Amino acid sequence: MFLKENISLAVAGLKSNKMRAFLTMLGIIIGIGSVIAIVSFGNAISSSVTDAMSNLGATNIYVYVTARDSGTYVDKFDDSDLISMDEIDKFQEKYAGDISGLSVSQSGESGKAVDGHNYANVSISGVNPGYEGINNIKTEKGRFIRDNDIKGSRQVAVVSDKLVSNIFKGRTDPLGKKVNIETEGGYITYTIVGVYKYESSMFSNNGAVSEKDTRTPLYIPVSLAKEDAENQNYYQFALRLKNGVDSNSFTSKIEQYWDKVYKDNTKFKVQVENAENELAEMMSVLDKVSMAVAAIAAIALLVGGVGVMNIMLVSVTERTREIGTRKALGARSGYIKMQFIVESVIICTIGGIIGVIFGLLLAWAGTSAMGMKFVISVPAILISVGFSMLIGIFFGYYPAKKAAKLDPIEALRYE
Repeated sequence: MFLKENISLAVAGLKSNKMRAFLTMLGIIIGIGSVIAIVSFGNAISSSVTDAMSNLGATNIYVYVTARDSGTYVDKFDDSDLISMDEIDKFQEKYAGDISGLSVSQSGESGKAVDGHNYANVSISGVNPGYEGINNIKTEKGRFIRDNDIKGSRQVAVVSDKLVSNIFKGRTDPLGKKVNIETEGGYITYTIVGVYKYESSMFSNNGAVSEKDTRTPLYIPVSLAKEDAENQNYYQFALRLKNGVDSNSFTSKIEQYWDKVYKDNTKFKVQVENAENELAEMMSVLDKVSMAVAAIAAIALLVGGVGVMNIMLVSVTERTREIGTRKALGARSGYIKMQFIVESVIICTIGGIIGVIFGLLLAWAGTSAMGMKFVISVPAILISVGFSMLIGIFFGYYPAKKAAKLDPIEALRYE
């Protein structure tokens, strides 16, 4: 009954001066809104990075050739310094019980698939069958590149659903059809054997181009891409482990294996990177940055709390006669104190709730504009609302204490 009465008095006090109540809340709204927006935006970035890395193969292990001297810039390799396919096959055979898939690739030219006035931008990439699983490519129609395609250097290609949409316009089944690719070196014709679903990510290099002009990979047999390549051996390859194989311990095994293979090479060595560890480190950095920025934004909450205290002190001064009347009629000091604390808590709580809504709308607008998934952090919302209530208690206590200490006779004389 006592608390209910104080809440009613507090609400009545706020209603009597709505503009002041709103301006008092404004600092809390901005503070809470900033924190919620930053945390939600940080979660969205973390989620987008995780999804993008997963699509690229977050559980993959990457093996590549690099200079022994980290300060040496290498713009050209000799084939003798790179990894041959025979060496890769021997490695895969040795660890066949641990490896579920292995991918090699060779970048080719960029070009444009053309058919009359229709076109689709592409980047040609030579791949092996393992590339499909390692890079999570979803083949929707037909098939992916096979070993027979590589052995025979067949003029076949696996294209994206976007290319099919731009070139064939849904008029015909693309499988078995020819596609002409215009490059700087002339026209190349491939037979389409498969169609995969193109999924863009934050690591895609398409920038702000239109949907129609999006450049998608066109996959051909790696042997075909190697015909025009400067090197026949490989700078890097990627592999995926079978379930149950510890990636950290296996990474050490790989390093030891290739250290022996390259022990006589004085200029180059083989570096091994565990994508899972790289992702964990990246996420740790993102979390720390988000928390640091959120902590800076939380300073606005303290500023808002000081504003609440100032307004409550003004309110105590303005309502001195009211306080004197209540005390003269028998109201205890504890009742008076509780009334002003409750009023402060209500201001901060309402401000906190509005701030949460404002912050979520701000984060939603930002993530939508950047094409990222909107993620709501329930713990951040609960903590923010709870913190705003604590601010109300903390910064409302001094004005409430001052009100409770007023002498009823002096208060009634106050003009």
